[in-house]
Amino acid sequence: MTTRAPLPPALTGCTIVVAADRRAGDLVTALERRGGQVYRAPALSIIPNEDDEDLLARTRDLIADPPDIVIVTTGVGFRGWIDAAHENDLAEELSTALTDAQFVARGPKAHGAIQQAGFTADWVAESETSAEVGEYLTAEGVAGRRIAIQHHGAGADGLDALLADLGADVVSITVYRWGPPPDPQIVHRSVVQAGSGEVDAVLFTSAPGAAEWVRAAIRADTLDAIRRRAEAGRLLLAAVGPITAAPLRSAGLHTTLAARGRLGSLVRCVVDHFASGAAPQRRTAAGTMEMRSRGVLLDGRFVPLSRAGASILSELFDAAGRVVSREQLGLVLPRGGENAHAVEMAVARLREALGGATAIQTVVKRGYRLTMEDTQ
Repeated sequence: MTTRAPLPPALTGCTIVVAADRRAGDLVTALERRGGQVYRAPALSIIPNEDDEDLLARTRDLIADPPDIVIVTTGVGFRGWIDAAHENDLAEELSTALTDAQFVARGPKAHGAIQQAGFTADWVAESETSAEVGEYLTAEGVAGRRIAIQHHGAGADGLDALLADLGADVVSITVYRWGPPPDPQIVHRSVVQAGSGEVDAVLFTSAPGAAEWVRAAIRADTLDAIRRRAEAGRLLLAAVGPITAAPLRSAGLHTTLAARGRLGSLVRCVVDHFASGAAPQRRTAAGTMEMRSRGVLLDGRFVPLSRAGASILSELFDAAGRVVSREQLGLVLPRGGENAHAVEMAVARLREALGGATAIQTVVKRGYRLTMEDTQ
């Protein structure tokens, strides 16, 4: 009895970009365990404010006059606030001051940070928006109540003004702010590769980071190419939640949301996309093909390809059986503008990698096409 070789991990052959700073290492590790080749391209950096005098002064103010309500907008921000209190010997006093407060969380990550700090969230916004938090507290009534709002790096989201207008005593706590990308060249490379087919997926964990990545794509003149690839299913743009996805969708980019606003769910979203057949497939004379940036799945078996081979096959794959001229194929070779002989050699090597000539048909004086199964 013969046994079939096991199928490769779901992300084998995939190149994945993590366009995030916070907890990016956890994402990279999880994706690499499933076979992906991953690199980080954070579009923004997080600049902690742990030693900021204003942060410490407001913390001491809340210790002296405890709040009735604490609004937590981000998990990383709330954890940073608690860490700053520890580093400045204020943790025990702050914990006592917050003991009787009502905790309001803007989403599951904020909820998790509240629990991790030993408190209980009294209410969690399902939409993960500050607008829903504002609507909830408006309905509850906040006149005369003291409210501490832990903000994320992008600012207040209008909560301060809204609650102050309703008669609340508002204390704003900003624990970190967004800074420039650690390496702008890596961000530039990520948007260029996302548009050219050298990347299979880009992951986002914050709205400001997603917005900056879109701006980088505009500066590199690759946004239209990214939009086409995402719409065709050739590029997965995955966001941890609807707020994070908003800048991508505003730019007309097809974006997939993680089922839950957590990093583990974001990883499952990527794995499910490539393992479930959601990526485009072509039924060819050589078998069922599914493209990856570093090769092709052929009847579930991964065939690694050179950059030239992957570029040519990708062009033929997108044409779905239509003829692609030698001139057009020459333009997608790594050095661009290659002559007809270079294209012929690249196609010959590609056929050899695929196990024969059946997958790619030569159309005399016109070019090449993928030999689709229904054309036989």
